[in-house]
Amino acid sequence: MNATVPTPRLSLEQASRLAEQIHTEIAKALIGQHAVIRETLIALLAGGHVLIEGVPGLGKTLLVRALAKTIAGQFARIQFTPDLMPADISGHVLFDMHNQRFDVRKGPVFTHLLLADEINRAPAKTQSALLEVMQEQQVTIEGLAYPVPLPFMTLATQNPLEQEGTYPLPEAQLDRFLLKIYIGYPSLEEEIAMINAVTNQQIGDRFQLDQLQAVVTPEAVSAMQQVTAQIAVDQAVVEYAARITQATRQGQGLRFGAGPRGSIALIRAARAQALLEGRDFVHPDDIKQIALPVLRHRVSLAPEMELEGYNTDHVLKAVLEKTEAPRQ
Repeated sequence: MNATVPTPRLSLEQASRLAEQIHTEIAKALIGQHAVIRETLIALLAGGHVLIEGVPGLGKTLLVRALAKTIAGQFARIQFTPDLMPADISGHVLFDMHNQRFDVRKGPVFTHLLLADEINRAPAKTQSALLEVMQEQQVTIEGLAYPVPLPFMTLATQNPLEQEGTYPLPEAQLDRFLLKIYIGYPSLEEEIAMINAVTNQQIGDRFQLDQLQAVVTPEAVSAMQQVTAQIAVDQAVVEYAARITQATRQGQGLRFGAGPRGSIALIRAARAQALLEGRDFVHPDDIKQIALPVLRHRVSLAPEMELEGYNTDHVLKAVLEKTEAPRQ
């Protein structure tokens, strides 16, 4: 279907305005989490995937449902459990007794927005079923490659690793996510507004998305991604991103640093950050503002730093302070 619908051409101003409209619609459902919404939009514009971490009940699933509603895209949800099999995600071949032939049953990954709910409650073998589709936008079933609809985005949620029944994600899996986003508790005012929204003449505790409008189509999202990819990046900014990533590999409280994919992700995310600001060029501050969600899941904290109560964000902030930014 995507092949028959032409991708519209958008200006930078149009793309930026549409992104703002998406943010406004999602904020009607996800009350108060503006940074989370913004970072999710950055990943969408950059054609990347996001890993969202937070305790249960903070709106991780609601965020993905709201995003799907606003872009009028296909949406699928996979609840990860210890007994989930890779074929339950990607699909499988089934023999049709009536027609005496093998038929391909496509899995839930064949969608625009895939919610991998509580991804760290399944073992690594099942988690790795997402590696190909996240990197190549295709799934191989019995030796044949099947493309997924575009734009395609995986939004995975996970509970904090110290919770019972969780498995750490493999490093190769983590590296496929453009951003790792933390979602925290709402403020008192935000929580009151949330209670009023959910309990107003409503049965159950599920937020109704009827008030949300579809403001763009999947084809328009693809056009916004094309505009994002064309935003100018000065060579000095590229070198700045590389120096930050290189600095994470030089000790400084980290067991290991980010690989080259981290530098690439910094530029991709910074372009999306610039688009949200309505600029046609990347500023060094764009790199700084997006560095933590881009790099926090690509590095590992040294054991002695963990014992002292530090986390990766603490160390990454120190790296950013020590890495000189280019002067504009």
